[in-house]
Amino acid sequence: MISLHDILADAASGRMPQPGAGPTIVPQPSRRDAGVLAFTAHHVIFADLDQAWIRSRLPAGDLSAPLNPPFLRELEARMERRVNNIDMLALAGPCTGRPLIDLVEVMDDAHPRVQRARRYRDDVRVWTCPGGVLIIGRGVAGRWEVAIEVDPAGQGRGLGRALARAARHLTVHPLWAQIAPGNAASVRAFLAAGYVPIGAEALLVADSPR
Repeated sequence: MISLHDILADAASGRMPQPGAGPTIVPQPSRRDAGVLAFTAHHVIFADLDQAWIRSRLPAGDLSAPLNPPFLRELEARMERRVNNIDMLALAGPCTGRPLIDLVEVMDDAHPRVQRARRYRDDVRVWTCPGGVLIIGRGVAGRWEVAIEVDPAGQGRGLGRALARAARHLTVHPLWAQIAPGNAASVRAFLAAGYVPIGAEALLVADSPR
């Protein structure tokens, strides 16, 4: 049986699921991670639920249904979880050489940003610079994910773009970014840093993800 890890690895290599052939339903890769992943005209649902029940909730021929509110509400009720957000999902490959911005790694495991990141990712590393924070960790199905934070005083100066680009110099793995579509500044920053949109994602978050 194909796994979510396999699907994501294929996507990172440029092999997207076949449009119109879904939805593909796979088991959760962990207790923490459940949700719906949308590629072009193909959805992947990763939830430990009966497949017949899932398909019975999806109108035949409606390619957009798995990421629409009616189905997501049914998943929330069935799994006793909540949809955290519907994010744009972007991907970028690693870069060689050193980052073009000076970063200081946070080595204190008790640091609040480290603790917060560990609710949703493993192998978390955090770097800071004046006005910004960069986080890399293993998230959904073990993929490497990047997140950035820019203080209000540092916005509009290209710092977000610099942090997103720096992340590509700090790992040899493809990097996935989950970006709220309404956060136009963050979308622009990741696009300018070379990340390519490949889909959308809604994660079903438990109150206690571990």
